[in-house]
Amino acid sequence: MEKSNSRVEAIKEVEGFFLTIKDKSSREVKKIKTLAMRDNIPLGEKRKSFCKKCFAPYGKSKVRVKNGIKSYTCENCSFVSLWRIK
Repeated sequence: MEKSNSRVEAIKEVEGFFLTIKDKSSREVKKIKTLAMRDNIPLGEKRKSFCKKCFAPYGKSKVRVKNGIKSYTCENCSFVSLWRIK
């Protein structure tokens, strides 16, 4: 089965977006995430680069590591995201 052109273009757009996520707004991040979900594109490690709640990119957020768990505290909404370190 061939992949459609729109899906291939969407993959290129998502990849290009995450190259420079630090200077993006939360609205742009939400649009790209919606595009990825619509075309069933897995974000994988890229989803760790923005807040789960307000979609703001992690710039100067507070990062802590304890007992194999990395926690990011969002500077906008103060939401704490926990990620297991492999």
